[in-house]
Amino acid sequence: MHAMQYELTLPADYDTGIIRARVSRVGHKLDDWPGLGLKTYLLRERGVHGSPVNLYAPFYLWNTVEGMNAFLWGGAFQGLSDDFGRPAVRQWTGLSYEQGVAADSPARFALRQRRPVPDGVVHAEAAQEAVDEARRLAREEGAVLAAAAVDTSRWETVHFSLWEHGDPDAAKDGGELFQVLHVSAPGRSALPGGRQW
Repeated sequence: MHAMQYELTLPADYDTGIIRARVSRVGHKLDDWPGLGLKTYLLRERGVHGSPVNLYAPFYLWNTVEGMNAFLWGGAFQGLSDDFGRPAVRQWTGLSYEQGVAADSPARFALRQRRPVPDGVVHAEAAQEAVDEARRLAREEGAVLAAAAVDTSRWETVHFSLWEHGDPDAAKDGGELFQVLHVSAPGRSALPGGRQW
């Protein structure tokens, strides 16, 4: 499993209805994309749910590198780059994926938590802590799914979870809460569950 995300920070007075309309118009195009586990079309709006910014930030879980590369290099990503400029694309190696207790519910909110892996820690222990946290999040009321991944170029873990409601407790611990505008999940059932090593 590979995780990927890019962010488009929008002006404070930006009409986020433009993003909503865009997702309504093109979101379905990845509903059957080969190699894609899931894509969540995510939005933060300034002043909503504590967000200080307007931010469009789709998050992906990929089953195959080929599917991810076909998206980035095969034309689908070109439209976004043409319209907004080419954003930096963050990529993480998967550590864990868990179906949540509300796995069959529609995802309305997403939570992203990024944490540094401190110097001097035992790598296996830090990775296991990330796996354990994904499992804990997946067991919380309203959790649709939870995943953990790591960026070893920055030594940073990311926890990504989807929720049927908008106030998971983890948001109080420095997480960023997003509205989910659409989910394309052609390969969600094929995402490998549990620990990824």
